[in-house]
Amino acid sequence: MMPPLLSRHRRPLVLAAHAVLVAAAYAAAFILRFDGPVPADSIHAFKVTVAALVVIRLAVFVYFGLHRGFWRHFGHHDLVQLAKAVAVGSVVFMLALIAGGRLGSVPRSVVILEGMLSFLFAGGSRLFVRSGREWLQRRREGPSRGRRTLVVGAGAAGERLLRQLERATIAGLELRPVALVDDDPDKWSMSLHGVPVVGPVSKLAEVVAARSVELVVIAIPRATPAELRNIVDLCLAAKVEFKRIPSMREMLQGTARSGELAEVELEHLLVREPVVFDTQLVARDIAGSVVLITGGAGSVGSELARQIARVEPARLVLVEQAESSLYFVHLELLRTHPNVETIPIVADITNRAALARVFERYRPDHVYHAAAYKHVPMMECNAAEAVRNNVLGTLHVAECAARCGASKFVLISTDKAVRPSSVMGATKRVAERIVLGWPSLKASHTEFRAVRFGNVLGSEGSVVPLFRRQLARGGPITVTHPDVRRYFMTLPEAAQLVLHAAALPNAARRIAMLDMGEQVKILDLAENLVRLSGLEPYRDVPISFTGLRPGEKLHEELLSSVEHTMPSGVAKIDLVQTDEVDGNEIRDGVSRLLTASAQGDWHMIYVALRALVPEYEPQQITTVSDQASIMHGTPVKAGEPPADVAARGAGVGSLRARLEPDRESQISFMRDA
Repeated sequence: MMPPLLSRHRRPLVLAAHAVLVAAAYAAAFILRFDGPVPADSIHAFKVTVAALVVIRLAVFVYFGLHRGFWRHFGHHDLVQLAKAVAVGSVVFMLALIAGGRLGSVPRSVVILEGMLSFLFAGGSRLFVRSGREWLQRRREGPSRGRRTLVVGAGAAGERLLRQLERATIAGLELRPVALVDDDPDKWSMSLHGVPVVGPVSKLAEVVAARSVELVVIAIPRATPAELRNIVDLCLAAKVEFKRIPSMREMLQGTARSGELAEVELEHLLVREPVVFDTQLVARDIAGSVVLITGGAGSVGSELARQIARVEPARLVLVEQAESSLYFVHLELLRTHPNVETIPIVADITNRAALARVFERYRPDHVYHAAAYKHVPMMECNAAEAVRNNVLGTLHVAECAARCGASKFVLISTDKAVRPSSVMGATKRVAERIVLGWPSLKASHTEFRAVRFGNVLGSEGSVVPLFRRQLARGGPITVTHPDVRRYFMTLPEAAQLVLHAAALPNAARRIAMLDMGEQVKILDLAENLVRLSGLEPYRDVPISFTGLRPGEKLHEELLSSVEHTMPSGVAKIDLVQTDEVDGNEIRDGVSRLLTASAQGDWHMIYVALRALVPEYEPQQITTVSDQASIMHGTPVKAGEPPADVAARGAGVGSLRARLEPDRESQISFMRDA
């Protein structure tokens, strides 16, 4: 640390040092020019012009702020600024010599040499100070006792990591890099900040064993999910702890901080690469408009609010029934986007009068309808509420949007609406039919459209948070069936898909659908989550197979037999054409469905759903005395492989819990159906 006296006079001392360095460089330039004794007239020219050169150099250095920089942190940016300052100073000095008639007495080669030497002396002195301080710091700390670390990736991120480790710890961790691995053959047998690049990533396990590595740091922020999965598999096989460097996007969004290492989360191991969307298209569509989001505090609704706030709408209205969740989302948006007027509204979308007042007051241009009941087994037990919220609520929101002249309305739907086997899926399919075929909506000036996607990783009620809670308790982790698979997408992807569906002109009166890639095996998610926690599934953490719950299917579908796709003009987004030719039939069918729901008539609800959604295939119901056994299952013994319990899972999967009090009438109806 600099003594207090020197610290108070630091800038004058820096300028004095620069003056000495400039004068020394000027003198050395004359000596080099004449390669020996300097002629008397040149010595005289030096004495006459050196003061002017020093003044010019110092003035230019001050202009470029070189007197303010910390020499011990001298880096690339400072080097570029120094080069600019030296070049400008040389030009000004040359012009001063011409103006003063001294150019003949000072050779032009001396001016060029002086500029080169001034750059060398000023830059070298800074590097000397930085290197000296780092050497003294290492001497004080003694030999490194940090954790022996292998860095995966010898690119820019790996270089920044090594440079930071030379000067400090990372998030309190003392790390000692012993090697790097990288798949670029040109980097093999080279070194980065003194750390050797020993080979490709495939040699990770070998390097871990040979160099006694205690921690692997993945320094590839833009690694694809497939690349990351491969690295994680190698780390797991080598039984070594691993972390990663956060991406720039995570740091800008505030979900990670610079200078800290992050965990590899299950979301990073998606089997496909996330889709990259055109943000400018969305910005042009939304900027300056009034946007209303129902379900604004839910997983998808709140992420929509975050992304919409970034493009600065004129006003953002969040309609939500859960007041606590809405409160915290509102606080977050006030903090992150203070310039966007965000209005929280506590309201029930099935309350038509309250909803009408909200629309009449704020007159939204864009409406994103994300409010819905989405839990499949829960809605099997509460069919009337599913209809009231998902069907009646959608109808109310859509009619209010049309009546108030909204330009666009987007329904958030689900892949469970395709050939549904559940009440939830069937009600969402009815909601799709309403927004695309309801007579008064079709006659309005509002463009109605829907967006259909699969499960959202990390959303409320998804399997990943459930698995994490179960893992925190020590297990068991419950999976419904060894072969159950689902489509997954990230929360930002889901929100971007919704916003793009609203922006695409040819998506009006259609359903937009993301190319979801391959379905993910839920058992793989559970096993990977256990392994990412440093444990071994079945040995350290039991996994239970509980059987498919009411309304669930082994596999989801993206299209039904009555639908066909067409290109949207945007990569990995398809449009689903579903012809709603008879709006009166939809209106009459929905009327019967809502009447049955209001009466709580379970039998008529299913009759009305089957009439509106002919492809709806409710599953056979078999009552059991203990519904808890279906929901929680029996833990698998430690070390028991999935194949041994597949039959058990399939057997339990045929059981169905009691859906309503009148069980016998329900069972007889389903058998007749």
